[in-house]
Amino acid sequence: MTEPYALTFEPILKEKVWGGRRLSRYGKALPSDARYGESWEIADLASTSVTGGGGASAVSVVANGPMAGRTIADAIDAWGVALLGRDGLERAHAVGKRTGAGRPAFPLLVKYLDAGEHLSVQVHPSPSYAESHPGAFLKTESWYVVEAEATRLPDGTPVEPSVFVGLESGVDRASFCAHIADGTVAGDLCRLPARVGRCHTLPSGTVHALGAGVLVAEVQTPSDTTFRVYDWAREYDRPERELHIDEATACIGFGVDSETRAGGQDVDDTSAATAFYTIDAVDGDIGFADGKMAIVMVIGGAGSLVGAGGDVPVCAGTTVLVPAACAGEARLSGDGTLRSLVIGLGSV
Repeated sequence: MTEPYALTFEPILKEKVWGGRRLSRYGKALPSDARYGESWEIADLASTSVTGGGGASAVSVVANGPMAGRTIADAIDAWGVALLGRDGLERAHAVGKRTGAGRPAFPLLVKYLDAGEHLSVQVHPSPSYAESHPGAFLKTESWYVVEAEATRLPDGTPVEPSVFVGLESGVDRASFCAHIADGTVAGDLCRLPARVGRCHTLPSGTVHALGAGVLVAEVQTPSDTTFRVYDWAREYDRPERELHIDEATACIGFGVDSETRAGGQDVDDTSAATAFYTIDAVDGDIGFADGKMAIVMVIGGAGSLVGAGGDVPVCAGTTVLVPAACAGEARLSGDGTLRSLVIGLGSV
């Protein structure tokens, strides 16, 4: 049997009405002139939401080494604890059981988002909603801002890069729904400037939107259940899409201030620590904890990862899964501009 080694994967690219072309800067070969909003770097979803990933399965395919052409599910089956670590494999079993995959499923979803225009105002299931609605899965996510550029609406109005996280104080269900109807609901959201190097964590149940001009690395729990409440169709002269106002308002914690809803996060945070995952931004060389799986998203510079069953060259846009069994011997090193996100499992 092939010994565990550091894995890279073929990106799963998603066309989006709000997308752009910047993913090509991160090594993604965009297959057409369309707008691409997402590159799923590591994914293992037996099915996706029609309102999110489109309804089909999304399972990453290995791009390098002896496992090339096989899936991440095959790697988990072949290597188990050696790939994910004991805690990671337990979580993979739990995720697979919860989502009906019928097998252990990778416990995180890692991607890039390129927002050429505002994403919809949306919310993912709250814990109480998910508990009472089979098929609706929690999606806690974190956005690490990689690029932030000013843009313009089609009418020429300038738009500063922003993230929308949680509700302003005093917003109740009735006013929120009224503002959805009259197109002013964006004013109910806390709008923060998007700054490169900042990380924003959104617990499931937080109403949010990613603003135009912002490109982020996103780490999340493996779900794409999404309820839209506003889609900026008038502002961007784009087709109307289905809204899910009843479902969304059942998930939003009206009367809870935005700081509490966003986990009390400081807007200047450069890292994340949730029960599901951790994210640390690191400049320069990196070593890894023995026996613990790690994911590395290289967001700048170039170098190579050695000591994990081979030499993996990396540059901006490379994502590598470092198996638990060889993490202690692995090391990432590179030029003076190397910048990476190191992602691990959180402490439940």
